Amino acid sequence: MEVLVRGAGVAGLALARELLRRKVKVSLVDRRSDWSGSASWLAGGMLAPWCERENAEEPVLRFGKGAIDWWDRAVPGLLRRRGTLVVAPARDTRELDRFALRTSGYRLLDRSEVTALEPELEGRFAKGLFFEGEAHLDPRAALQMLLDDLIADGVDFHVRSDCSENASGLTADCTGMAARDPDLRPVRGEMLILHAPDVHLARPVRLLHPRFPVYVVPREDQHFMIGATMIESGDNGPVTVRSTMELLNAAYSLHPGFAEARIVETGAGLRPAYADNLPRVRRAGDTIFVNGFYRHGFLLAPHFADLAADMITTQHQETRLEAHY
Repeated sequence: MEVLVRGAGVAGLALARELLRRKVKVSLVDRRSDWSGSASWLAGGMLAPWCERENAEEPVLRFGKGAIDWWDRAVPGLLRRRGTLVVAPARDTRELDRFALRTSGYRLLDRSEVTALEPELEGRFAKGLFFEGEAHLDPRAALQMLLDDLIADGVDFHVRSDCSENASGLTADCTGMAARDPDLRPVRGEMLILHAPDVHLARPVRLLHPRFPVYVVPREDQHFMIGATMIESGDNGPVTVRSTMELLNAAYSLHPGFAEARIVETGAGLRPAYADNLPRVRRAGDTIFVNGFYRHGFLLAPHFADLAADMITTQHQETRLEAHY
């Protein structure tokens, strides 16, 4: 059996890896020569299934928990198992209580415990929630390592604008919004990357706000990803002034050291989502479609890659998430 995987984002790379594990011959093709501007490239890289349950359906938690070990095996050395800290300004502590009611897997921290976890937040937050089982990684380094390993293991990778079907076998379409699925809708996300030498945070921190919650994710060399807006829009243009100001204000309210940070990158992209914000895997003829990851690409790609690989190797006709509740 030979499978052509269309799309070298996180879903396509994860599927190619799962197919290789099943001894399937894989070719990989993408329209882009790099990932810049793609949803995978702009991702935060947080593997936070318990936190995401705050505004996501239960399957995101159930299927997402296995992603942490999957990524640890797939990209050895990149994963950071340091948990997630959730805090709120004094005026918004009710948001922290609301977050706690909708989630699980956390430990309630008092002021001294928040400081012990992140010393530079000393005196800034009276309490917090610590999701110790969560993790994060640099999504860009992870994408590159996955692709390099796939090529080393014999996957043929090509960049070409013509991503036609596979004449000699099955095709797996993992192209996100480019799939032109009429059931998909675009959800705009905007982010910043700051270089902040005066800020030292060991783990992702989520700052709750009733209108504009944000997360701050540490990366290498005192760089931090600040994200992310969720706008129901198909506008794929640059980051807006309003979003930039909101993200920067939130970062500064978390840690005053961000006042002297440099903005090294801004980014905006479109996340593919179905009406229920849950992914789907389905088969139509000789094509398997894997799509609709919304804001959970790195968290849910391993599970749905496994589903799709099973469908391909066992020749099931159709599988949807709803069948696995």
